[in-house]
Amino acid sequence: MKHIVAINASPRTAWNTATLVRKAAEGAQTENAEIQVFDLYRLEKYTGCISCFACKLPPNEGRCVCRDGLAPVLEAIRNADGLILGTPNYLGDVSAGFRALYERLVFQYLTYKTDPRSYATRKIPVLLIMTSNSPKEFYGPIGYRKMLKGYQKTLDSVVGNTKLFVSGNTLQVKDYSRFNWTMFNPEAKMDRHETVFPKECGQAYALGAEMVANPW
Repeated sequence: MKHIVAINASPRTAWNTATLVRKAAEGAQTENAEIQVFDLYRLEKYTGCISCFACKLPPNEGRCVCRDGLAPVLEAIRNADGLILGTPNYLGDVSAGFRALYERLVFQYLTYKTDPRSYATRKIPVLLIMTSNSPKEFYGPIGYRKMLKGYQKTLDSVVGNTKLFVSGNTLQVKDYSRFNWTMFNPEAKMDRHETVFPKECGQAYALGAEMVANPW
């Protein structure tokens, strides 16, 4: 049985990012995969990389030694057959929680040698999901696409082939009347959430199933 790790890097555990991550996980589960889900903002306290370089020295080469809330997540990824990552777009980048995981996940595998370049002994398929208030059509012109491609390139080389999935123009809150947000059309936001977002959930579900049945 394949083991898929799904990670929600949003502080909200039942909204857009979390929903898409769990839909992808459900898709993987239909292909008889074992699923392990983590909500990063519900873990015990953790940090990004602390630059101790212990992962470059025996006997811990290629393994982060920090024993905090991310330790079980990193261990689960090490033993996984596929990885689903979801993050909201915060100020044109990933969430702080995602960034901390990304630093710890990637840096532990870097050897700083010409050969081998990585301590990772195998590659697994990765699905990177991003949600944002900004429509995904804007990702190219405002630089978000370049930002995402940067994460994809690094994950490709260190963890495994990475597919990107973007859900833009998302519903931020249930009741826009509580806020004086004159930039938005609440009715249009709700309409998209009720008509387009369910289709995106279906696409995430299909990608999760594909990750197991036909890994990229």
